[in-house]
Amino acid sequence: MSGRVSENERLRRWRMVLGGADEHSGGGGVTAFALDGQDSRIDAALAAVYEGRSAKRGDKSRAGGLGSSAPAVARWLGDIRRYFPTSVVQVLQRDAIDRLNLRQLLLEPEMLRAVEPDLHLVTLLVELNKLLPDATRATARQLIVQVVDEIRQRLAAHTKQAVHGALARSQRSRRPRPSDIDWGRTIHANLRHYLTEQRTVVPERLVGYGRRQRSLARDVIVAIDQSGSMADSVVYASVFGAVLASIPALRTHVIAFDVAVADLTPLLHDPVDVLFGVQLGGGTDIAQAVGYCQQLVTRPADTVMILVTDLFEGGNAALLHERIGALTQSGVCVVVLLALSDEGAPAYDHTQAAVLAHLGVPSFACTPDVFPDLLAAALEGRDVGRWANEHGLHTAVATA
Repeated sequence: MSGRVSENERLRRWRMVLGGADEHSGGGGVTAFALDGQDSRIDAALAAVYEGRSAKRGDKSRAGGLGSSAPAVARWLGDIRRYFPTSVVQVLQRDAIDRLNLRQLLLEPEMLRAVEPDLHLVTLLVELNKLLPDATRATARQLIVQVVDEIRQRLAAHTKQAVHGALARSQRSRRPRPSDIDWGRTIHANLRHYLTEQRTVVPERLVGYGRRQRSLARDVIVAIDQSGSMADSVVYASVFGAVLASIPALRTHVIAFDVAVADLTPLLHDPVDVLFGVQLGGGTDIAQAVGYCQQLVTRPADTVMILVTDLFEGGNAALLHERIGALTQSGVCVVVLLALSDEGAPAYDHTQAAVLAHLGVPSFACTPDVFPDLLAAALEGRDVGRWANEHGLHTAVATA
């Protein structure tokens, strides 16, 4: 059959999957199959990462590992970019950094110039921000700019469209233009004028979407937990903050917090500056951050507060509940995002989430692509918890 492969090809494929033999394995079987040419170079590039861990534990027979010099790492980076597509290169880089502890080498500009930028690298550079020497900082910024621009291009248009639509829908008009008629609400408002014989509704009163006003329509406060576990969320929240700040109808504040609070609002013209204003790691005092946000609220009924945190409170939990309760009682729409990333369900404090749910504050994880629609629901004054459940974003449930 044409789909069958030769015995040598079958052995070659298994050898590439399983890696090579060493003196402890007996040296036989598939792992002893000899590779040559490009296959041997690909195998060496993979072995440098995935066989390096056992070598570090004292297995001298393995050739894995990248050594401690930047030239060796730069050659390896060149090899993997030659043999693998970008998506695979990013995974290999991430595993090499984590498994072989290459963080120190990322402080060297020659090393950074050879790296394929991705979200993981951005979060790592933000974490190393305070350690970056001047010679490396410019290179690091270029890499961060590249990734942040890609994220902004992916999300900005959807975010602006969702926000503008939400603001328009929140200001209903009784004399709408034809293109502004909200047919669902119009039909509902005129059901008593239903004509059975014609099987139609006579719309005596039209309900439409209002035109967006030029004045500030809503205030949005984004508070970002900058603990190390929230790294991806910090990047996405910073980009969203910059996009929201560019919308004239919104007054946007962005703060980052650990045991202290940093107001990043003056930096929102450039999300890269926002990221360099963040310091990942450290403790967490959510109550203090919420207290700072309370001072920013001047129009409670027109304010949406997005609290991006896993709710592991290192401060005063009772004070946190008191301040969140005061905000919601005043009319502020408070939403807790346990994660704003593509990484799936996060670890979070279930007890805190349940308490906040009892206070009427939903807590759930959200992907960046869904966030614009979530924000639009909040800006419209809809029940965000119900909206989240309807869209498969499972919220924490209040306990008795």
